[in-house]
Amino acid sequence: MILVMVNIANKRRLIARVLDVGVDRVWINPEHLDEIMEIDTREDVKILLRKGIIKIKPIKGQTIREKRKRRGPGSRKGKKTARLSKKERWMMRVRAQRKLLRKLREKGIITPKQYRKLYMLVKGGMFRSKAHLREYIKHSVLGE
Repeated sequence: MILVMVNIANKRRLIARVLDVGVDRVWINPEHLDEIMEIDTREDVKILLRKGIIKIKPIKGQTIREKRKRRGPGSRKGKKTARLSKKERWMMRVRAQRKLLRKLREKGIITPKQYRKLYMLVKGGMFRSKAHLREYIKHSVLGE
């Protein structure tokens, strides 16, 4: 009897892999165990599925929609940047600095040559923030 149970477990695992579901979702009709024991190919599994000897149970527990909830501001702790990766923080900072440089160039506060130099410094990660960039421009570029 133990040998039959082990074989059923193996067949159940095979069925789960073929149908791309978890082992617990595979239902086998206990009256047709002899047919289950003869499964060898993916085609055999599909035939038994069509006959109704094997069925796939619905997903238990939380749905994806429920998991997506509970992400509002009341559930968050820490700063905005605490939930961001280093790369995302970098992107936010660099984009803001580049936007500032574009504005200054369009207004004529810095020349295109200065813009290019500052752009490369931003790319190199020289400035901590927009405020730091402004301070640098004020002292070094404009000489105030």
